[in-house]
Amino acid sequence: MVIQVSPGVVTQEYDTVTSIPAVATTVGGFAGVFRWGPAFTPTLISTESQLVNTFGSPDANTYESFFTAANFLAYGNALYVVRAYDSQAQNAIANTGAATAPQLDNYNDFANTTIGANIQYVAKYAGSLGNSLRISVCDSAAAYSSNLVANVASLTFTTGSNVATVNASSTVQGGGNVAANSVLGALSVGDYVQVGNGTIGYQFLKVSAIGAPVGAEVSANAVYYANGVTVSFASNYSLPTNITMSSNNTTRYWEFYNSVAKAPGTSLFMSGLGLTAQDEIHVVVVDTYGKFSNNPNQVLEVWPAMSRATDSKTSSGTTNFYKNILNYMSNYVYAITDRIGAATGVGSSLTNATTTNAYAGYFNQGVDSSSEGTISLGAIANGFALFASKEDISISLVLQGKANSVGGLSNYIISNIAQARMDCMAFVSPDSSIISSQSPYQYAVNFRNSTNSVAGINYNSSYAVMDGSYKYQYDKYNDVYRWVPLNGDIAGLCVATDYARDTWWSPAGFNRGQIKNVTKLLYNPNQAQRDLLYQNDINPIVTFPGQGTILYGDKTMIGKPSSFDRINVRRLFIALEAAISKAARSSLFEFNNAFTQAQFTNMVVPYLQQIQGRSGISAFTVICDSTNNTGAVIDANQFVGDIYIKPAKSINYIQLNFVAVGTGVAFNTIIGQYS
Repeated sequence: MVIQVSPGVVTQEYDTVTSIPAVATTVGGFAGVFRWGPAFTPTLISTESQLVNTFGSPDANTYESFFTAANFLAYGNALYVVRAYDSQAQNAIANTGAATAPQLDNYNDFANTTIGANIQYVAKYAGSLGNSLRISVCDSAAAYSSNLVANVASLTFTTGSNVATVNASSTVQGGGNVAANSVLGALSVGDYVQVGNGTIGYQFLKVSAIGAPVGAEVSANAVYYANGVTVSFASNYSLPTNITMSSNNTTRYWEFYNSVAKAPGTSLFMSGLGLTAQDEIHVVVVDTYGKFSNNPNQVLEVWPAMSRATDSKTSSGTTNFYKNILNYMSNYVYAITDRIGAATGVGSSLTNATTTNAYAGYFNQGVDSSSEGTISLGAIANGFALFASKEDISISLVLQGKANSVGGLSNYIISNIAQARMDCMAFVSPDSSIISSQSPYQYAVNFRNSTNSVAGINYNSSYAVMDGSYKYQYDKYNDVYRWVPLNGDIAGLCVATDYARDTWWSPAGFNRGQIKNVTKLLYNPNQAQRDLLYQNDINPIVTFPGQGTILYGDKTMIGKPSSFDRINVRRLFIALEAAISKAARSSLFEFNNAFTQAQFTNMVVPYLQQIQGRSGISAFTVICDSTNNTGAVIDANQFVGDIYIKPAKSINYIQLNFVAVGTGVAFNTIIGQYS
């Protein structure tokens, strides 16, 4: 109690109610090779659709990684995905001169990397997918729309044609072909030209190509004859009559003029400062080759009315500076340089940063990582290493995906992740060489034991589960069938079991072991083959006609007879240890006395009774008193709680005895004789 110096009343509260918290048992962790997305940072994915949007659809170099994750998500909705790649991967760039593409893993890497000169924009993530991107920037009213400039006498449009003829007002000397340059400078491929008049109506024609200058350079003061320069359009004119238009009544528009409300102008932020600088900028991101959207030239993002002022804010107080918005919010691009000048938010520097046409940058130099079949073990292990600390990230299931470097990756995630953390399980499969093996079940055994010239798994652990086959499934993204490892499915069955029953139920069998998305198995093991697999801690996958494809075993890879040689028992103890350990933290720094000991016991016993009532354990006892918290233990500042548990066991073997009994024989005389 508080020691008082003078008379008074002190009110204090004590909370003696403690309980065991729930712990997550359905969260997976996976590192693999993908075509797109942030690298070397865990991203929580809930659905296959989100997986595609974040990491891209699969191709021939990434499908095992993709479908391992997608197959897991068919059973659950929580998977931390880490994209891994090697030094070969590069981000695509939009550049205005010679430049070297960087490798940017994620936003933190981007924020701490100096980008080379001449690079205007960088694809958000590394990979050749970035080469499909194009960015179009409109940073002034003149860039949004303008009349075709002087020295163009006329543009002649002919009904039924898709080419307009540009004629100069006169022969121009000095400095090049002014008439042709006026067309090339005022128009960009993709721009729209307004054709027609108030009498016959207006049409907007999209520029698809611009002709080369006509004539020849004859001296230092170049002389060109500019008549006959052509502008091609994406479609034919449907004007009722041929028409010739002068530059003064022919208007060009920015390619994406109809994607924004109006031309860039002065933002509310600048107006509020009493300034008239036209600071607004529109940015559109386009999928040029349809690699993201399956639709060439599809608009992916529109960012209207951003500001070039570094300190600009929206009416709600958030940043409106275009670089901040793109760098924080765009799914596709980073903005690198102030192409338009050093905007400060005040003064005239903004007014001087206007152009006469929109900036359009095609991305290039994006390079993929080595494929999942050739990427180094070190590179993929760097991805899995992000799951090594249970204090940093909570997971309960680790998916191997493709067995990189034969058994190297399997050994790594078993020993360095699952066994080291002791709060999750690793799910592994043989490497893809099993597909071409003449005896795939024997190859699986060799892989498990690292024998017969197969450099496979040489580590035993109750925190690991191995299957012995591949499944053939349809890849809807490429309209082909693929052989895919099953470790994502087996981990997914554990999640489905948690939802249907509890963590301590076996995920195998006809009730909970149904595997999804199977066209056929690599092989369908018979009884003798299943015996061989099971003796080597490999869980068979079996297709039963009319009953589906089933996980037909629930062994761990402990390598010896043990209570922990079954998946359900290991997962039971993982859940119990995680939950009780988390609750026990409340006893840290308290006194080791009868009250604290009883409080711990009274917290654990009801929890275990609940688990017992839900078929997880058959019996238990908890000891936490002076018998195990002796004076020596107390003097060492320690606290001991002993928890004895009899786990429930799954049925692996069934014997049915059918006994023919004579007519005159009483059943009670023979019952039990044949068991």
